Amino acid sequence: MYYAIICEDQKDSLHKRASSRTAHIKRLDELSKQGRILIAGPHPAIDGENPGEAGFIGSLIVAEFDSLTQAEIWAKQDPYVDAGVYKQVTVKPFKRVF
Repeated sequence: MYYAIICEDQKDSLHKRASSRTAHIKRLDELSKQGRILIAGPHPAIDGENPGEAGFIGSLIVAEFDSLTQAEIWAKQDPYVDAGVYKQVTVKPFKRVF
């Protein structure tokens, strides 16, 4: 089943994102190679694809896991969590319709 991992950034998280981005992307790449990612990406702080110094306000990952518990465990182990990028992470079941 798919699960939506909805992440909300701490204020002024851009530097923390930059320092842990490589490890964060590596984990996502592993899921992608397994064909388990439906969509993943950050929410820009402004209406634009490249927000520059405005940074990001959160992220959304929709990926396939065997259970809600497994999705929650995976989300808690994200390098952005360890780096203090996210102030809140919510994991919910997601039913793909389109």
